[in-house]
Amino acid sequence: MQIAVLTFDGFNELDSFVAAAILNRLKAKGWAAHITSPTPEVTSLNGVTVHRQRPLEFAAEADAVLIGSGVRTRQIAADPAMLARIRLDPARQLIGAQCSGTLLLAKLGLIGALPACTDLTTKPWVIEAGVEVLDAPFVAHGNVATAGGCLASQYLATWMIARLASLADAEQAMHYVAPVGEKEAYVARALAVVTPFLADDLIPGARMAQAAGT
Repeated sequence: MQIAVLTFDGFNELDSFVAAAILNRLKAKGWAAHITSPTPEVTSLNGVTVHRQRPLEFAAEADAVLIGSGVRTRQIAADPAMLARIRLDPARQLIGAQCSGTLLLAKLGLIGALPACTDLTTKPWVIEAGVEVLDAPFVAHGNVATAGGCLASQYLATWMIARLASLADAEQAMHYVAPVGEKEAYVARALAVVTPFLADDLIPGARMAQAAGT
């Protein structure tokens, strides 16, 4: 599984790095989550500069895509040229967005009339884009999921692993990153949040992964 973690200038470190770290717990099974950006380097909202691992166009070929948030998301959402570079296919890919990343999904037409989750700061902009915002940390509709709040990245990662691998793999990944002495509680909370949204039918990529034993 190849996963694009879309990361733009002004990005929130918790969104991109936490999700990528949890997803990369499945490296032994052939998974790789890549920091995917429109420029060779991007600088976070707190001044941390990182080198991208994949260009933005990689999102079109990835098995799954996560869109993190950042302080410049509104500018990106208003830039037709940038939006045109983000080519996603929910019929083939799992797609997740966090906080202001939900605004990008709305602008890309991937939410439609479905309710979504976002952070409190972004909420008015997402509503302005015509999307109903839920007072919840996570929601998924088929292959598209949204989350609200910096630490909700764990829910997007848990959902993605459960969909593309298994619940057992998701549980193990969360168990590893959870605080000592609270591991069972963290795992239970994550699974309680995402399991109501797990589809009975796996998407094609997941079927192939299971057939290959990954």
